[in-house]
Amino acid sequence: MILIGMFDSPYVRRVAIAMTLLGLEFEHRNWSVGKDFDRIRDYSPIGRVPALVLDSGEVLAESALILDYLDSLAGPQRALLPTEGGARRQSLRLIGLATGAVDKGITMVMERVFRPEEKRHAPWTDRCRAQAEGALAELEKHCAQRNGQWLVGDAMTLADITLGCNGTYLREAVPLDLSPYPHVEAHVDRCEALPVFERFHVPFDAPTPAPPP
Repeated sequence: MILIGMFDSPYVRRVAIAMTLLGLEFEHRNWSVGKDFDRIRDYSPIGRVPALVLDSGEVLAESALILDYLDSLAGPQRALLPTEGGARRQSLRLIGLATGAVDKGITMVMERVFRPEEKRHAPWTDRCRAQAEGALAELEKHCAQRNGQWLVGDAMTLADITLGCNGTYLREAVPLDLSPYPHVEAHVDRCEALPVFERFHVPFDAPTPAPPP
């Protein structure tokens, strides 16, 4: 399989980490949504990453869809997302919060990168920051209750991977201070200390728009 996208994207990174944990080999295309936009669109029509090219040639886009497919390959005993019951609901809730936070963070980054300074709208970015901080505050409550344990159950799940990747993006790319959320920050640090997280960590590199044809 071929994974398309740069590892400074939290979405690409969480797919790479999941594939490695599940023992699934892949080739990597280190393509930027800025300068490689048209090349990415040959595989993902909307030009978003990650995109995963299967051995059959079929292409899956959007990390949630890719991760669902990877879990189906691994089977219920090895799946990174609990398959049923309260553990699944709780995992999905936490993933939703972490994803909501990073989506707002990405919006703030794109506002800075792609919009001229005189056209940036501070009330909009302030709103996005408030939304991201609201999600982090809710995640902080859960992390505090877990007190250093994995977020759901006794083993690392996709919820942990997602919060680890997204938290790193927020503090490196936005940047957003995580110190008001010490239990979230500790969880992110715990994940980042793992070899599989270190393997796929690269410093954030702001995309640059492709030159006009």
